[in-house]
Amino acid sequence: MTSGAVSGLQLWQWRSQSQKSAIAAAIPPSEVDWLLQELTGLDRLSLRLDTYKSLPQVDLKVSFLELDGLWQQRIESRIPVQYLAGTASWRHFKLQVSPAVLIPRPETEELIDLAIAATQIDPSLQTGDWADLGTGSGAIALGLADALPHATIHAVDRSQAALAIAQQNARTLGLSDRIRFYHGSWLEPLASLKGNLKGVVANPPYIPSQMVLDLQPEVLHEPHTALDGGIDGLDCIRHLVAVAPDYLQADGVWMVEMMAGQSPQVIELLRQQRRYDRMAIHRDLAGVERFAIAHLQSFS
Repeated sequence: MTSGAVSGLQLWQWRSQSQKSAIAAAIPPSEVDWLLQELTGLDRLSLRLDTYKSLPQVDLKVSFLELDGLWQQRIESRIPVQYLAGTASWRHFKLQVSPAVLIPRPETEELIDLAIAATQIDPSLQTGDWADLGTGSGAIALGLADALPHATIHAVDRSQAALAIAQQNARTLGLSDRIRFYHGSWLEPLASLKGNLKGVVANPPYIPSQMVLDLQPEVLHEPHTALDGGIDGLDCIRHLVAVAPDYLQADGVWMVEMMAGQSPQVIELLRQQRRYDRMAIHRDLAGVERFAIAHLQSFS
């Protein structure tokens, strides 16, 4: 992409037309402003008040032709606006994203809040080693590193492309010294940490296979392996329930995000393992049972 410039009036005209096309395509017109904020540096207030309209020049990170082309991709191909801009906002971070990684969702931010709450109940969890499994963009690992400054975060992903993005995000946010990255499947690369993890956190694929193709067209641009959880959506969660006890310390915490309606099965999986206690389900801000938390039993 090449940078360019355009007059405020020309940009105002483009914005007005793009908002109309968004409404016609059942896309939130606010996405036009989000894209402009990312690619022009204009802030939300100036866009809302149209104060940029009188500017003789507005600098663009791309050419005006490329800007229009990106928006046409949003309308015609339903490519998520975060992929078009190459960034996504999550907690107080601005993360680099691409189709190699899942776009981090606002509800997943609550996993970090739940981790913080767990460490407040048990301060011993504030230090030591935590794992973020299937790190993708690195969002959860970065959130944990930011929230637990005295812990070391171990981020794992089987996608080299995803790891490259996660590592870049860690560098950009100044958290590289707090996070270690591993290429591999789930806990396998962390064999040296068996019995030593204070926490295992994951937002695994949890959508039943037959439902994946029925998702919104925007979601189908995201990596399939980050979505498909097998026939019942629980393949990855079932695996994490089974293997995590060998890696956690006694009283260590296990936390996953799941789909609405899966909480009874997840609790039953934890019970059947007979190595967890203090099992709990937490709702997200929309009231959906979204997170499962359990602790490894202590036999002391």
